[in-house]
Amino acid sequence: MFRRLTISLIIASCSAGLLFAPAASAQTPRLKDICRVKGQEDNTLQGLGLVIGLNGTGDSAASVSTIEALATAMRFMGAPVPAGVIKEPKNIALVMIQVTVPPAGARQGDRIDCVVSSIGDASSLADGRLIATPLLGPRTTGEQVFAIAEGQVMTPNPQVATNGKIIRGCRLEEDFRNGFVKDGKITLVLDKNKAGFQVALDVAERINDQTGPDKDVTEEVLARALDQVNIEVTIPEAYRGDEVTFIADIMEKPIFELATEARVVINRDAKTVVVTGDTTIGGVVINHRNLKIETGAEPLGGRFVEVESPQRSGGKLTALVDALEAVQADTDDIADILLGLSRSGKLHARVIIE
Repeated sequence: MFRRLTISLIIASCSAGLLFAPAASAQTPRLKDICRVKGQEDNTLQGLGLVIGLNGTGDSAASVSTIEALATAMRFMGAPVPAGVIKEPKNIALVMIQVTVPPAGARQGDRIDCVVSSIGDASSLADGRLIATPLLGPRTTGEQVFAIAEGQVMTPNPQVATNGKIIRGCRLEEDFRNGFVKDGKITLVLDKNKAGFQVALDVAERINDQTGPDKDVTEEVLARALDQVNIEVTIPEAYRGDEVTFIADIMEKPIFELATEARVVINRDAKTVVVTGDTTIGGVVINHRNLKIETGAEPLGGRFVEVESPQRSGGKLTALVDALEAVQADTDDIADILLGLSRSGKLHARVIIE
């Protein structure tokens, strides 16, 4: 027998195993909470190196690249040995080293953690040591060395001992100072979960409103949306040469009521379903296992009955939460119901499955 529920409208709240975003944030977001300044990105350095001192868990004789790399390294160190002489390098492994320089940049001499991954047939990098290895940039031309990596390899996950980490194992040989001003302008990049044409327009408008007449900076139009992600902002003459102060001030500006799209985010592994407060559904009947759900803002053919008054948005919220709690629906059931609503075209939101 079906248990029958009637729901007016999905809004958002919180229930066991079900996370709902509130319709209005308890704290006003600032511009820096939803975007970044272009130019402040990660930089990736990489290189090929040798991990030595392994206890018989290194590459086998079938790993020709490892043998050739070892022969090359020994030649550079003044002890040349033909590659054909090296028969079984079981205490050595050829590895890829990768380092991520943070968005804020770093200075010459700074030390950063690096990740080491076997690219041969070694079974483990545990207790090995990476010999000094030059690291290049992802688009390096020539042989410019940006950093040197070396040190003891740690393998935090014994189940995947072919991946390791060297704490502070990378020493930078160059400064990384990410430029963010170009032709007297900066570009703000919206977070991918906030991006949208209307959001970009709103952000540009708020910047202009808050830096216009009787505001902090000038009467000129400073910001314009380039697309749904990028907003270009002209730095006022008064701040030329002091761009950091202007950017710091702009990024602290409050942003109200952004017109983000309605979304439903489902993560079955984490047992969560997140529904934004502006999500609505049309009239539909869903039969799911032993549960029957009828929804609609208005009665259809006498089959739909309002749970609470449609004039009360709080009532709609209460109706949904009470209905789900009444039948003790678990996260998988809720996810299946929402996906069914989406496929039927009655869920007015974008569904994201993680």
